[in-house]
Amino acid sequence: RKILQTLASRLEKLGIDAQKPDGLCCPLQPVVPSPIINGYRNKSTFSVNRGPDGNPKTVGLYVGTGRGQNIVCVKANHVENIPPEHKQVAECYEEFIRHSSLDPCILFHEGGHWRELVVRTTRHGHTMAIITFHPQELGQEALATQKALLKEFFVCGPGTVCALTSLYFQESTMTRCSHEQSPFQLLHGEPHIFEEVLGLKFRISPDAFFQVNTGAAEVLYQVVGELSQAGGDTILLDICCGTGTIGLSLAHQVSKIIGIEVVEKAVEDARWNAAFNGISNCEFHSGKAEAVLPQLLSSWEDARPLVAVVNPSRAGLHYRVVRAIRNCKPIRRLLYISCKPEGEAMRNFLELCCPPDPGKKLAGEPFAPTLAIPFDMFPHTVHCELVLLFTR
Repeated sequence: RKILQTLASRLEKLGIDAQKPDGLCCPLQPVVPSPIINGYRNKSTFSVNRGPDGNPKTVGLYVGTGRGQNIVCVKANHVENIPPEHKQVAECYEEFIRHSSLDPCILFHEGGHWRELVVRTTRHGHTMAIITFHPQELGQEALATQKALLKEFFVCGPGTVCALTSLYFQESTMTRCSHEQSPFQLLHGEPHIFEEVLGLKFRISPDAFFQVNTGAAEVLYQVVGELSQAGGDTILLDICCGTGTIGLSLAHQVSKIIGIEVVEKAVEDARWNAAFNGISNCEFHSGKAEAVLPQLLSSWEDARPLVAVVNPSRAGLHYRVVRAIRNCKPIRRLLYISCKPEGEAMRNFLELCCPPDPGKKLAGEPFAPTLAIPFDMFPHTVHCELVLLFTR
């Protein structure tokens, strides 16, 4: 409610009468519950840092604040939204690094090597572990030794209880690193894990985006399909498409799917997913949406109805993406899926709905918020995934 009240208020300041009698900018439906409440996460990230006992080789989650200088790393055993399989991999990784002769990397400039652990699982029973390692000054021979020890631990040693489908290793000197910047090295098992969503099979790479709550995502995608009102002659733009889950799940009801995604490996997954599921009415473009979409829409001449679905990261959409959507007359319906609508997404909402502004090259007719539906994608937290329908 607060987000819709804020949007209504800020639109009022732009001269747009968007406020309804209840103070909201559009109707708000009740929160759609998650079909699973406990252990729903299919991806967890565990940090390495000092625990409450001072041990710097503690694998878990951060508690405290940087401002308060009281950050500690606590084990995740008590966290109810993380499944037991993830906790088990974290415990095994902690056991491994505590027996390692190498130090953890807490602050890059202070040295150390062992860094975060990402665990991904699927309802097929697949488990992928991705371990990040700071190479510092280690040579190739020393790196090879550490990779061999890590593989031995999870394949032949105590880590076998995790039954890993895939074990990846990434050398990284940055906080976050894509595959293109520093390749994910497969030490053991299969290069991908697989999940089924609404009867379709999806391939997942180490850094590909996939909704963290698979069961709730299925509910979300079904509602998105209904709200899109996409018919057999509709073209669906799936912007920030990840592995193609939204577009491919709606492919049966539309004429064509056009997906755009910045993560190259995710685009490879999307194309594989389409081919494997026998879906031929789709195409996926690799690159930043702000580079691909304006070029795609600038020469748009297709007369078929055009609907857009955007599912950006917390950083929201780049201004050039919003501008391309605003200035593309055939787009009459836009579904904005946001995990943090109070953040940068709010800026996008205002850009979509503000009056035409030649100075900002916003020539197209403004959108209006029409309906908002929150989804409990993250049980045990205060956060919701918000779907906002904009029309014009």
